[in-house]
Amino acid sequence: MNDASHPPPGAGAAVYTCPMHPQIRRSGPGTCPICGMALEPLMPALDDDNPELHAMQRRFRLSLPLTVLLMVVAMGGHRLLPPGWPQHWIELVLSTPVVLWAGGPFFVRWRDSLRNRSPNMWTLIGTGVAAAYGYSVAATVAPGIFPAALAADGMAGVYFEAAAVIVSLTLLGQVLELRARARTSLAIKALLGLAPARAHRLREDGAVDEVPLADVRVGDRLRVRPGDKVPVDGVVLEGESAVDESMLTGEPVPVSKRPGEKLIGATINTSGSLVMRAELVGAHTVLARIVELVASAQRSRAPLQRLADVVAGYFVLAVTAIALLTLLGWGWFGPQPGWAYGFLNAVAVLIIACPCALGLATPMSVMAATGRAATQGILFRDAAAIEALRKVDTLIVDKTGTLTEGKPAFERVIAAPGTSEQDVLRLAASLDQGSEHPLAQAIVREARRRGLPLATPERFESASGIGVRGSVAGRRLALGNTRLMEQEQVDWLGLAAQSEALRQQGASVVFLALDGRLAGLVALADPLKAGTPGAMRALRDAGLRVIMATGDGMTTARHVANQLDIGEVVGEARPDTKLDLVERLQQAGKVVAMAGDGINDAPALARADVGIAMGSGTDVAINSAHVTLVKGDLRAIARARQLSVETVRNMRQNLAFAFLYNALGIPLAAGVLYPFTGQLLSPMVAALAMSLSSMSVIVNALRLRVRRA
Repeated sequence: MNDASHPPPGAGAAVYTCPMHPQIRRSGPGTCPICGMALEPLMPALDDDNPELHAMQRRFRLSLPLTVLLMVVAMGGHRLLPPGWPQHWIELVLSTPVVLWAGGPFFVRWRDSLRNRSPNMWTLIGTGVAAAYGYSVAATVAPGIFPAALAADGMAGVYFEAAAVIVSLTLLGQVLELRARARTSLAIKALLGLAPARAHRLREDGAVDEVPLADVRVGDRLRVRPGDKVPVDGVVLEGESAVDESMLTGEPVPVSKRPGEKLIGATINTSGSLVMRAELVGAHTVLARIVELVASAQRSRAPLQRLADVVAGYFVLAVTAIALLTLLGWGWFGPQPGWAYGFLNAVAVLIIACPCALGLATPMSVMAATGRAATQGILFRDAAAIEALRKVDTLIVDKTGTLTEGKPAFERVIAAPGTSEQDVLRLAASLDQGSEHPLAQAIVREARRRGLPLATPERFESASGIGVRGSVAGRRLALGNTRLMEQEQVDWLGLAAQSEALRQQGASVVFLALDGRLAGLVALADPLKAGTPGAMRALRDAGLRVIMATGDGMTTARHVANQLDIGEVVGEARPDTKLDLVERLQQAGKVVAMAGDGINDAPALARADVGIAMGSGTDVAINSAHVTLVKGDLRAIARARQLSVETVRNMRQNLAFAFLYNALGIPLAAGVLYPFTGQLLSPMVAALAMSLSSMSVIVNALRLRVRRA
């Protein structure tokens, strides 16, 4: 399954699954025990060699000439064959390879459906073909055993051509379906194709070795030349360049990269030469995670699919009963030869009512939509997220890292009487070395830029959502917002005026307490992301109620909210505050989405109807969310929501078509128009209609691949 030169990131042993029932997992090719559909690789590879497709193509190509010849003999044998030649025996010889060899896999699936007590499309096809062929063999070998009621023109009729044509048309339908299903994995294959085959690794003496990508290890220094793809995720050590990340993030403008900045594997270095350090390799890279998320989402089941699965199971039983009633009704009440008409119509009912289109209706839509979304930097965790996003009417957004860049820049430090600014910054940075919060990192960066000596904290404790506590050089420290100061019983009012002025300018302010007394404050600014104002307008235009919830104080929060015309703000919000907000809105009947990037957002992301994580955020946030925006651009929420609307509409179109097709097809196959037209629906026409119905569902779903969300 895997390409030797381009293995899927993190690929292991080949695992196969059913596109309609993703809970099925097998270590090799086969058929689904529930629906009988051919299993396919859980993770596509660039050189996918589909054995099921090849087998169906071979059986179709070899059976088609025999089927055509059989049709000629069946329809004109009395004129074409020499007198005395046994036409029925010739039809038997021609049809047997088609039915028993070419149609062999269908009978295996038919048997499995009975053995597993899981009625499906193969139950109907196998029963119909077996009935037509078995009856015809008996009528040829021992015609005398049949009553006159089953005879036409004085002899028992045979339906070899019907059985063979049904097999050939079903094979054709399988070939077309397997080809179309393969197209839904093109997005994953395109992602797999992004990874370079080799990397240029630097040795200690400065020489460069060209090594396979699989040999790159964490910590390796790699050279990325202009025009090369970045081999793995890492950080720039030397050089400056612009990197095209559009293939993973959807952002068309190349991103400037300098020493210390992150690189994403499979992106393209457009200009200068870079030296990077590998930090994430194999299954841990952004590309590998994207591939895994897309594949997982494509295999998940939408809520609409669960309904379709339940209906399909009862549907097969109902169709079998209708076919039996058709046989009996024509035999007892129809014109002569009633039993012959009844038999043909019963077979036609079994074939035309095949629920393949019903089963494919939602999986095809989900696979096409997730593939399209991935090319735009939108990753859905599962099909339920796609279906739920369109219903969202309220969006809660975090500020830092979501609305803003999440990379605050140091603004200024103010010391309380008796403390120097240098000491305030040095102590705050020493304590913050143990924190991954963007504000903490900005403080540490400024202290190091100034060359301040930082001490290792003896104790560090995160006060979730409000700051940090610890001790440095034997001194007890607390660094955070006013709520933390109040918990520590520290009087911060001496710097209240200065902090308020800074907040009104949009800065975030953190207070430093030293041994229970206020030592000073540090102000940091966090600029808005370039796309945030446009994203907020688009979301409001879409009818969403937007609420900002942030751990910052209300003054800073309102400054940002005013810039974005956000009317509802919750400041100094801890993780439990955000979680409570989500729950209160849900209890009020709202369908809530939460967008965030930090560990403190994880509880609300998990509790929301749809959690939306920024791709630049923490692993905890991403794992708690239902949707990930690779670039972290909120404009993608509007695109994702529109794609959700289009996908659910597409699912409903497919389901409606499948139900309508069967609602019209079954009565026609049963012969309801015969009293008015004198015409019956041939089982061969029913087989063709069955294949076309499945193809129409697949083609409709694939339209999502070319729609701009």
